[in-house]
Amino acid sequence: MTAVLPRVVSVGTDVPPDSYTQQEVLDVFHVEDPRIRSVFLSGSIERRHLLLPPLEPDGSRRLETQGELLGKHRANGIEMGGRAVETCLKRLGATVADVRYLCAVTSTGLLTPGLTARLLKELGLPTSTSRLDVVGMGCNAGLNALAAVSGWAHAHPGELAVMVCVETCSAAYVFDGTMRTSVVNSLFGDGAAAIGVIAEEGEGGAQGPALLKFASTMMPEAIEAMRYDWDDEHGKFSFYLDRDVPYVVGANAEEVVDRLLAGTGLRRSDISHWLVHSGGKKVIDSVRVNLGLTAHDVRHTTGVLRDYGNLSSGSFLFSYQRLLEEELAQPGEYGVLMTMGPGSTIETALVQW
Repeated sequence: MTAVLPRVVSVGTDVPPDSYTQQEVLDVFHVEDPRIRSVFLSGSIERRHLLLPPLEPDGSRRLETQGELLGKHRANGIEMGGRAVETCLKRLGATVADVRYLCAVTSTGLLTPGLTARLLKELGLPTSTSRLDVVGMGCNAGLNALAAVSGWAHAHPGELAVMVCVETCSAAYVFDGTMRTSVVNSLFGDGAAAIGVIAEEGEGGAQGPALLKFASTMMPEAIEAMRYDWDDEHGKFSFYLDRDVPYVVGANAEEVVDRLLAGTGLRRSDISHWLVHSGGKKVIDSVRVNLGLTAHDVRHTTGVLRDYGNLSSGSFLFSYQRLLEEELAQPGEYGVLMTMGPGSTIETALVQW
């Protein structure tokens, strides 16, 4: 009997219409501090799609309240996430009526009812659609959610599951002129990415890379290194990144990848495609060094960082889309997906075309 393996059968991405260079962002907010400017102009990010604060009569940008930021997350999340799902379905030749399971991932705002309920209503998905909202896990959450989606698809052969990562990172910014917030503000962009997953038997079944295995690791000693918590001074939630994050992630990447490959008969040299989260230049370099990867191995990771910034949970799916557009992946080849985030955690998945 042929094994029923969940497969990624389609992908769709979307971003807000306005894109800004790092220099343009500095100009918009009249940033003159040379330390902050150097962070923005480091060269690893060229452009990001952002929803900037509204203009004041004097041409400055108004500082948004937490309520306004949440409203931005809701409105843009529904619009951007909806377009990503529609693109994913169109490429598959499916419609909203075919969706049986919807998982929405986000860390840039809290909504109740969540994004799955709002997308169901907005897109007209069947009211019987099973749903899961994964909220607040951070940049690693796309693979956490994909493991759940894969499990659902495996238990429901032939039925379409859709996962959408929706991150309006500009709804999580604090502008206070400090280096802490400036590093965050220089890094993240807005974007959404959706994938379809189906498990079917037989050679004529679902086409796309099979999801073979998942592996995770958490470093409890670094649980505070990446966090999104309340800032009393500004009356907003604020994201914090410890400067040692790249080294913590890199130092643990080898262990989790070896565990992912354990029992498969595969070595790292057998992996043809690496899709690593675009967490930032230092994070990517640290993972490269510790896993012995080349610049070519992470070309999609660095390309997405350059053109979009860090898109949080959906970054690795933007890289996956670029890999598909190359049309280089061949049947039988293996790939490793890797995301990192608060906890501190690393999530991985092994796929085969």
